[in-house]
Amino acid sequence: MPVRTAAQRRREAKIAYNAFLEACPSRQLLETLSDKWVTLVLVALADGMKRHGELARRVAGVSQKMLTQTLRSLERDGLVSRTVTPSVPVRVDYALTPLGDALELQVRELKRWAEVHMPHVFEARRAYDARSARLAQ
Repeated sequence: MPVRTAAQRRREAKIAYNAFLEACPSRQLLETLSDKWVTLVLVALADGMKRHGELARRVAGVSQKMLTQTLRSLERDGLVSRTVTPSVPVRVDYALTPLGDALELQVRELKRWAEVHMPHVFEARRAYDARSARLAQ
């Protein structure tokens, strides 16, 4: 096996994880992260450990099934930890891992951007729909 320099290894790694390439594994992660429930769950966990019920109340509109699937996906990707405490009934808590905590800062900004810019988005949609309606006539 030929010896590669550190620069060659960095270049190869950069190519290996280029999300613009179809076979890039980071696309799977981007697909997960683009889910609205993922964003909201990560931000909801930012202020500390929560139980499933607490998360369900905090993230309005998420079904039990979707919340469970989202938490499992985040746990699998190493973004959320799940702690089971033996008691009656069993207590299960969810918290951000250090990796999830680093990501939460990014998605919090995305959430904030969406909240701040919704009036602009609504105006753009209204203008687009008006133009489309005129063209359809």
